[in-house]
Amino acid sequence: MKKNGGKLLHLCFARLVFFTLALMINIPVEAAQPGDAAKLTQQYNAAVAQTLPFHDRQDFEDAARGLVARPPAAVIRDSAGRIVWNMTQYDFLKKDAPYETINPSLQRQAALNNLHGLFKVNDRIYQVRGYDLANMGIIISDKGYIIIDPLTSTDTARAAMQLVHDHLGKKPITAVIYSHSHGDHWSGVKGIISEQDVKTGKVKVIAPAGFMKDAVSENVYAGNAMMRRAQYMYGALLPRGAKGQVDAGLGKSLPSAISSSLIPPTDTVLKSGQEITVDGIRIVFQLTPSTEAPANMNFLFPELRTLFMADNCVGTLHNLLTPRGSQIRDAKAWAGFIYEAIELFSDKSDVVILGHTWPRWGKEKIVNFLNKQAAAYKYIHDQTLRLANHGYTMAEIAEEIKLPDTLAKEWFNRDYYATAGWNAKAVYQHYLGWFDGNPANFNPLPPVEASKKYVEFMGGADQVLSKAREAYEKGEYRWVAQVVNHVVFADPENETARLLQADALEQLGYQSESAVFRNFYLFGAQELRHGVRKPREKMTPPLDVVQALTVDMIFDSMAVRLNGPKAAGKVITINWHFTDTNERYLLSLENSVLNHTAGKHSRNAGCSIEISRDIFNKVIAGQTTFSARILLGQIKYQGSIKKLSELMALLDDPEPFFNIVEP
Repeated sequence: MKKNGGKLLHLCFARLVFFTLALMINIPVEAAQPGDAAKLTQQYNAAVAQTLPFHDRQDFEDAARGLVARPPAAVIRDSAGRIVWNMTQYDFLKKDAPYETINPSLQRQAALNNLHGLFKVNDRIYQVRGYDLANMGIIISDKGYIIIDPLTSTDTARAAMQLVHDHLGKKPITAVIYSHSHGDHWSGVKGIISEQDVKTGKVKVIAPAGFMKDAVSENVYAGNAMMRRAQYMYGALLPRGAKGQVDAGLGKSLPSAISSSLIPPTDTVLKSGQEITVDGIRIVFQLTPSTEAPANMNFLFPELRTLFMADNCVGTLHNLLTPRGSQIRDAKAWAGFIYEAIELFSDKSDVVILGHTWPRWGKEKIVNFLNKQAAAYKYIHDQTLRLANHGYTMAEIAEEIKLPDTLAKEWFNRDYYATAGWNAKAVYQHYLGWFDGNPANFNPLPPVEASKKYVEFMGGADQVLSKAREAYEKGEYRWVAQVVNHVVFADPENETARLLQADALEQLGYQSESAVFRNFYLFGAQELRHGVRKPREKMTPPLDVVQALTVDMIFDSMAVRLNGPKAAGKVITINWHFTDTNERYLLSLENSVLNHTAGKHSRNAGCSIEISRDIFNKVIAGQTTFSARILLGQIKYQGSIKKLSELMALLDDPEPFFNIVEP
């Protein structure tokens, strides 16, 4: 992985901006053509079609229930005219017969997630579904609307709200609720309200405890790596179609160009049982920290007998560790909070609505849904630890763990987003870390060096590829992908190896019930065949989100970009005074570590800088530079400004499109 010299203060907001790349990369149509399903893949998918209750159409009835309006072509454009959301590209899923290149179970889920529009859920409660990865909830309050989770992008949020206005009437928004700290549930907020609306008291913004910290920091420090892996996870750069991206498991995808924003909450939910009444609507909250998101909550509308479970329950098995990278989620706590929700709310609910996928109506269905989703996470948690205590390793447990039929045969517990084995690995890592206890794995060789030795031991690349082709013909695609990966890493220019590994990954993708696994496999195959396609434009973090970062978060992000070896022996101290907020910081480099201290200045600093936070934010967002603002007299300094330049030159500017399937 190559890293270039430091640019100014570029930050990576993985969950907020990575899908802007889809419109900035030129991928020729002829270069993205995948292969057909192998005969064994066709047989595998045909067998799946015989093992699950495809005659059960209840989900289709529920997903279509209450439809108020469905636009004939749900194509959403941004202010520049770029398409940011296009449901018509999934029209191929209207076909009832199964595709040979899509696992039939995943095809069913993808067809369900195709049902989009404005839906009436209950008296005074509506949802816009299929306008983004997540759902937007709309509650008709006494004088206007309360909005739950204003989507990922201001453009999709604005379009969803227009759909509401067209069919329910134009009314003011009286409150916005952020259910949890993931960006697809708050980043579109300025598409429906403004900061002025909040400052003047026209609109409340309600969020769980810890929301601001987790919303802006969860993906910042490792943001570049998460951004790159997320391209694999969601298949943003894959063609849509039966041989490409069909779904994301809990929704279609994220918008292809995201306009991000954030307005801090005015009201914070601090404990379970807390009640807030907004414009005549009473809401009872249940805090659920460390579940699907670090800051999270479920809530009940008692008079409307409607329960909102955020992303703690959705129409698929969820991730305990998201493949794009994030903190591991606590399976035991997650299950416990769902069980608690049953006790608190099941007798008071006629319908449960979710942050993704469709609602469930009726107490019996609600309890069955909540209980079995909780049981799935609890089963994986408990059985992983049972097997670990018998000495099984993480990889062995992942092969062993299978949900019992009472859980596995429920469509909502299928592997569309995660898998039971993947989640078992997360539980193992949560308690025991990545190390399996075998001293041979304490300090293994790195991938390239190990791959060269593997290939040499196996008789050379030609010998490996010959045997791998035989394994491919037998349908041993997992093994082919694993063993040929060594040839690719030993010699990335070996085109025969790249193409064979791509073929194996493609068959694995065609067989995958998990949309996430499918996207990973198919995007890996695409990059093996055609290389890494890099964007034509450089990304910068959105100003609307930068403004929500604290100075501590920005300096912490700089610290993880410091190139320690280059900084060896250097000592730099810089005083910072943010004139509009009157915040003071001492930023110091010593021992190849960058630290900062709030409220402190040094008399011996190499440079002292006076700058407004507003100008600082614009520099970070790439809208201006330090040099330009110094020339304009908007930044003052004492001492040597070269010290700032020297420090910035020590910061890595990570390559957003680093290699994954090749060294």
